[in-house]
Amino acid sequence: MRFEWLVALRYLRSPNRPAVLRLVTILAVIGVCAGVTTLVIALSMNTGFRQAIRDRLLSVTAHINIKPTDPSGIADYRALAAKLRTVPGVKSVEPAFYITVLVTYNDQSQGLEIKGVDPALEEKASSAWQHLVSGSTNFAPDSNGTPGIMVGRLLASNFHLTTGDYVTVTSPQASDLTPFGMFPHPRRFRVVGVFDSGFYDYDANWAFTTLSSAQSLDDTGDVAGLLEVRVNNMDEAGSIADTLLKKAGSGYTATTWMQENAALFRAMKLEELVTALFVGLITLVAGLNILVVLTMTVSDRARDIAVLMAMGARRGQMRDIFVLQGLIVSLIGTAAGLVIGYTISWTANHWQLIPLNPQIYAVPYVPFSTNGVDAIWIAAAALSISALATILPARSAARTSPVEILRFE
Repeated sequence: MRFEWLVALRYLRSPNRPAVLRLVTILAVIGVCAGVTTLVIALSMNTGFRQAIRDRLLSVTAHINIKPTDPSGIADYRALAAKLRTVPGVKSVEPAFYITVLVTYNDQSQGLEIKGVDPALEEKASSAWQHLVSGSTNFAPDSNGTPGIMVGRLLASNFHLTTGDYVTVTSPQASDLTPFGMFPHPRRFRVVGVFDSGFYDYDANWAFTTLSSAQSLDDTGDVAGLLEVRVNNMDEAGSIADTLLKKAGSGYTATTWMQENAALFRAMKLEELVTALFVGLITLVAGLNILVVLTMTVSDRARDIAVLMAMGARRGQMRDIFVLQGLIVSLIGTAAGLVIGYTISWTANHWQLIPLNPQIYAVPYVPFSTNGVDAIWIAAAALSISALATILPARSAARTSPVEILRFE
């Protein structure tokens, strides 16, 4: 073992140190541990929220939306979808038609966003359809010709709907001419299923039906409002969108999931940065504790330092002894903080220990998501702060004059 390590470890383990010095050393370790633990938990929570909201958004929405500049819609959507499926990186392309309606059941009414889809294509692409609370994705009309509709879990709960119930859907676009003017024509739909996307807004305000049923509600022909594209790697959505536009030709625009939710994810990224900065102040305070520990140690061990230097120890070695002592304290606190922080984060996420109101936070519990990259830079930051805290006392020890210390011994 090198001389510097040997002396640094002996100073830390010495039973002859003053009680106050032992106490401050323990507090320094606890301070570093608390700062690292808090930072791990805070970043895990921010990352978990961002990933949970992103996953729930993309469970019912596409990675890329191809929209026509013509407000009448896409007439040749089948041929265009087939052409876009050949683009490398594209997982699926589904036509969709959105319409806002009023749904009524047992004297209860609510505005609703209905998405008309091709059930065979949407079932393969939408993860929300993989989490059905009840019913099925069979939208076939009943014996009376009433089309099917699939509603969200929260809407079904609020309206006390079950599979097989009939609801009335009123669209302002589909109106009949009467002697009193244009009046919306209500239509009946049969609830064929209830889905659970895990995202409050969609489960409470969205519904699915067939493309033809949505087109009839809008009183339009066989057109699609847009084409929804899902890709293999969502982070490459921007570059794939450019390729899709070139393939589609003129008359179309493309928006990615990042563009449509840019404000939300930008705010969450800023929140993560602010959290890291403010929680990181705890680690800075722990660094000041290390500064106090080393300053007191230099003062307490002044005679030892002088003797070592008189016996031939170099000033650089004396400096390294106290730098290593501070880094050892930081290493112990950092390692303990990482273990505790990751353990708490995993436990809280696995057992869903912190429930939330999904109407406010969009998710039913606080999600935590940890990764190795965060551990690396958190440990690097904690050790860097601790290293900076050792500079002043280490330089003070290196500048000790053996003559001045030993002349009165």
